[in-house]
Amino acid sequence: MVIKNKTIANDDWIVLRLGEKDTPEGVVVPPGKVIAPLKVWRAQRDVLLGRTELGVWLASDERAEDLRNDVDRFSVIAVDFPKFADGRGYSIAHHLRNRLGYRGELRAIGDVLRDQMFYMQRVGFDAFAARTDKDISEALKGLSDFTFTYQASSDEQLPLFRRAQRGGGL
Repeated sequence: MVIKNKTIANDDWIVLRLGEKDTPEGVVVPPGKVIAPLKVWRAQRDVLLGRTELGVWLASDERAEDLRNDVDRFSVIAVDFPKFADGRGYSIAHHLRNRLGYRGELRAIGDVLRDQMFYMQRVGFDAFAARTDKDISEALKGLSDFTFTYQASSDEQLPLFRRAQRGGGL
């Protein structure tokens, strides 16, 4: 199961993770809807170009700009959060949405918890693969923890002081 566009949905994508002995050049990308690591995409790009149901995921130490020429090829791009305290994925998502103009599904994978999800959606994530040891219905509630936002971000271009109607006067 995955949270997608603020609802719980079946997940028909497989996230390909490399094993200890796998190499980006040698790993076999199975048929079907697969989200492959960026390093596999780079190593096997010529072979994978013909795949229509292929997504890519970035590790927290990779750069969104590495997809500059290919960003529109993918219907899903995922960003891996290896641990709760690693916030580099927020910057990756922001760059994908605001600098590279990615408009497809942007999915958070890895150590994704309810406490992060509201902020993840602010920078452009619209899908979340919450940790499997957590209740996905509870995680979904994290997207509506707050009613108002003060700062501008990917989900709201204007800060609150520009959106608010001020009454009164002198």
